Amino acid sequence: MNDRHFITVILPLALPKNYTYEVSAEQIISLKVGHRVEVELKKKLYTAIVLDIQATPDSSYSPKPIVGIVDEEPIVDIHHIKFWQWIADYYCCTIGEVMDAALPSGLKLQSETKLILIDEDEVYSPELLSDEEYLIVEALTIQKELKFHQVKDILGKKSIYTLIRSLLDKEVIQIKEELIQKYKPKRIKVASLAPEIKKSNRKMEEAIALTERSDKQTRALLSLITLSRTIEFVPLSELVQHSNTDYSITKALAKKGIITISSQEASRIFHYTGEITEELNLSEEQLTADIAIHESFKQRLPVLLHGVTGSGKTRVYTELINETISKGKQVLFLLPEIALTTQIVERLMFIYGNDIVLYHSKLSNEQRVEIWNSVSLGKKIVLGARSAMFLPFKSLSLIIVDEEHDSSYKQSDPSPRYNARDCALVLARQINANIVLGSATPSLESYFNATQKRYSLIELNQRYGDAVLPKIEIVDLKQERKTGRLRSSISHQLKEKMVEILGMKKQVILFQNRRGFAPVVQCEDCGWSAQCVNCDVSLTLHRYTSEMRCHYCNYRIKLQSHCPSCGSDNLKDVGIGTERIVAEVKEQFPGYTIARLDIDSAKTKASMDQIVADFKHRETDILVGTQMVTKGFDFDHIALVGIINADALIRFTDFRAEERAFQLMVQVGGRAGRRAEQGTVIIQAYSANHVVLQNVIDHDYKAFFQRQMDERATSHFPPLCKMIELEIKHQHVEKVDAATSILLTKLKENLGDRVKGPIVPSISRIQNMYIRNILIKLENESKLLTYTKNYLNHLKGVILNTEGIKNTRINIDVDPY
Repeated sequence: MNDRHFITVILPLALPKNYTYEVSAEQIISLKVGHRVEVELKKKLYTAIVLDIQATPDSSYSPKPIVGIVDEEPIVDIHHIKFWQWIADYYCCTIGEVMDAALPSGLKLQSETKLILIDEDEVYSPELLSDEEYLIVEALTIQKELKFHQVKDILGKKSIYTLIRSLLDKEVIQIKEELIQKYKPKRIKVASLAPEIKKSNRKMEEAIALTERSDKQTRALLSLITLSRTIEFVPLSELVQHSNTDYSITKALAKKGIITISSQEASRIFHYTGEITEELNLSEEQLTADIAIHESFKQRLPVLLHGVTGSGKTRVYTELINETISKGKQVLFLLPEIALTTQIVERLMFIYGNDIVLYHSKLSNEQRVEIWNSVSLGKKIVLGARSAMFLPFKSLSLIIVDEEHDSSYKQSDPSPRYNARDCALVLARQINANIVLGSATPSLESYFNATQKRYSLIELNQRYGDAVLPKIEIVDLKQERKTGRLRSSISHQLKEKMVEILGMKKQVILFQNRRGFAPVVQCEDCGWSAQCVNCDVSLTLHRYTSEMRCHYCNYRIKLQSHCPSCGSDNLKDVGIGTERIVAEVKEQFPGYTIARLDIDSAKTKASMDQIVADFKHRETDILVGTQMVTKGFDFDHIALVGIINADALIRFTDFRAEERAFQLMVQVGGRAGRRAEQGTVIIQAYSANHVVLQNVIDHDYKAFFQRQMDERATSHFPPLCKMIELEIKHQHVEKVDAATSILLTKLKENLGDRVKGPIVPSISRIQNMYIRNILIKLENESKLLTYTKNYLNHLKGVILNTEGIKNTRINIDVDPY
């Protein structure tokens, strides 16, 4: 009988294979797939997830024993790991990279370097060691072990690696690796009445008598008695606030034996304390849509809910959510960027209170772990960004992907480079859940799938209530310039309309999808322009901070008064950013409150929330912003939206440029006139007759879709084909070209004209890495796609093992853009 047992584990690393470890007979009894175990790899310790508990050892190495089992129960189920494996296979990455993306960092233990003496009893001669080395040895004889940061503190130095290397070479110290648990439960001080006082009215009267000489102690005791009616252990901070006292008073009460103060684990998850509201009844069109959605669910079809802006898609969602949670099932509601959708978050909180939890990138590690645990225990509704689909749902029955067209669902870097919308569709199929994709401007992929009957298409063509779609006007900037009326980024027509709207005490949104003051600073005498030292891009002028900044690597320099090339002071800023528009609007509309909403002005969630709240409460008259203003703004008093430069959207060098331009303009235009009054959208463009603008004016998605599909059929682009993009990067241009040449030759030998390249991107160097691209267009055949991805992984391995170019970085992006 074989008394040796082996398991295969997933490590949170980009490893080409999964490793096998040995476990004892006692350990194998309690282990299941999904358990966390502690393992050693190359002298470092990691948390791994058990993938197989009946593994056969790899003959190429001798399995090490695991260090230990981390949890009593698995933290993920088999179906989660199956989902991870699909992502790894489809997006050409390792399952370890998927695990790393899926788990909150608080659930991934990390190895922390510590120093220990090789022989604690050895007496080291001062002649053999430098003064600094001797100081560290003395410290180790006292403390037994030191972390790197402690060594730095003892020596008062930032760089200690030479010294550490010397001690290692002299065989005085050795490295100790141990795992540290990142997640620590939050603990708070709580107060409760002493047990004998709780049980006896006489003791209670005696306790109150003991506080008679101190008004503050009496207040604190009475507050605790009041609060204890609803909660046994009252947070000390809440008691102090309720009684309007301080912590010294609670200490005095504890000293008298009246109250007890202890430490208790507390949740970091946001707790909703507001009122719960009921939703309005469904309109006739919404009711029809709800019935049609249920019919589609019976056929196990994904649903594409195509509703014009303001049609009430969210109300349809809530009807589905109500039905799902009433059956004891869980709901996942995905949003592209949680920070930009404050209104829908608030609305759902008002309806569902603490049945809903938010999961997004702004949460702390500790909050993420607590939410992970709450979802595992059955939290009813999760509202989150793309990573929320990795949470450990036990009974997920409904997935909603709102604004399914949004590019934020695509993870671009690092790997896995997945699209959360597409992954959600696979997850729904794997676990037999219902899924609804919603948008006013669906992606061409989703709408195409609906036309092919792969999805069920359900439409809401009317705005909810009495609201009507906005009136859209085009301003021809060529004509404005010819007539001499264009003196700033605000056209004469847009300015006149702003005057009218502001005079009516209504609000205005101005959209320009470029932040900063100006994208280029140029010398008019010699032609010099400010360039990034790390990237092949111009530095963007930010007047607010008096600096020029790279938006790719964040390199920045102070704004210069003279040209560094010729010494001229004739420097001119070229182009329009949100900062410039704010400056111009302030000059043209004095007396009005103007705010800016972009990455620079809303660096934190708190600053973002404040800008939105001010606009919501009409403390801001004019809001200037990037595409951040296109999402989640549903306010009564927005009567005008101005799109400053539509050409920059349409002329972008990308086959999806027109699709994204249409989506952005429709979405931002949809902010205007959301109630009974019709709003106005003014679009400024030099190409005023462009067909995309005509589609926007006519609110005609179907005409836009058909024209785009005809163009993509001619040029062979998705959704009529599959695309894979290779990004090849190296610090030396000759090496990136050499690697690209090898890849291109091998790929063309196997795939022929399906391979396009080499492509030098418009920004060919970022963060001192030169970039080349290879594009592969494949027929929509699953076998061909699988073969190509396997071959790409093989070629990637070839390059990484070729002398001279082995340090080349190769990123494989399936379904890019």
